[in-house]
Amino acid sequence: MNRPSPLRQPDSKAIVELNDVWARYNEKWALKSIYLSCHPGEILGIVGPNGSGKTTLLNVILGLLRPEKGIVRLFGREPDKEGRREVGYLPQISRADRSFPVTVLDVVLMGLYGRLGLFRRPDPNNVQTAMKLLEQVNMADHAHRPYGMLSGGQQQRVQIARALASHPRLLILDEPATGIDSVAQEDFYELLAKFRDEQGVSAILVSHDIGVITSHADHVACLNREIHYHGEPQYCLSPEIQRKVFGDHMKVMLHDPACVSCSQRHRDDS
Repeated sequence: MNRPSPLRQPDSKAIVELNDVWARYNEKWALKSIYLSCHPGEILGIVGPNGSGKTTLLNVILGLLRPEKGIVRLFGREPDKEGRREVGYLPQISRADRSFPVTVLDVVLMGLYGRLGLFRRPDPNNVQTAMKLLEQVNMADHAHRPYGMLSGGQQQRVQIARALASHPRLLILDEPATGIDSVAQEDFYELLAKFRDEQGVSAILVSHDIGVITSHADHVACLNREIHYHGEPQYCLSPEIQRKVFGDHMKVMLHDPACVSCSQRHRDDS
């Protein structure tokens, strides 16, 4: 270790807490002295460039990688299989194989397998639950369409329904804006805020896109092996923090939800 760091007093209100966490990847330090917390009903954005330790951080939070030093708590205890059942995970959205024989409803039902057991078939009550989730994300009309035929934004909505099927207390989203146009992004983040406000679902968004995350997260952590900032979004855009996290040659572009495309979308919805 480069330096000893004191352990802080546990935060009894945090659902995720990392206290002076150090972790290696390929024999090199991927995380160094990480202090981080996420609270109920919070959308926490974690931003950093490729290779900054974001994936390692997720693995540590979920208990899939044990750190070499420090304390990790998920829902107040050491991460384990039981804790992971209370987490809904949304992988990075990619275009599915158009020929893959799975419907939108099938994808959402996959989120119930943790409760059903791998070899039990869904019953009519499970199908009803999945349809209600699709209604919540405005995708019920697409229930029997092939998942691979959906747009990236539509796939994103279906993945949220799948993740919510297990009634998670926390959603973890890996690069949720990748490959999605600005209007679909805005729809997606509004939907996420709806579940936070109406159901108290917390979320951790992991991305390299600092401009998008700062527009939608309650708090932001800037990561490049170390946490260089953890606080309110508007203060993480200083040149000094950007240089520490992304280097000297990055320019930040912020999306304005009042742009022509998004404004037209809201008029169409009203």
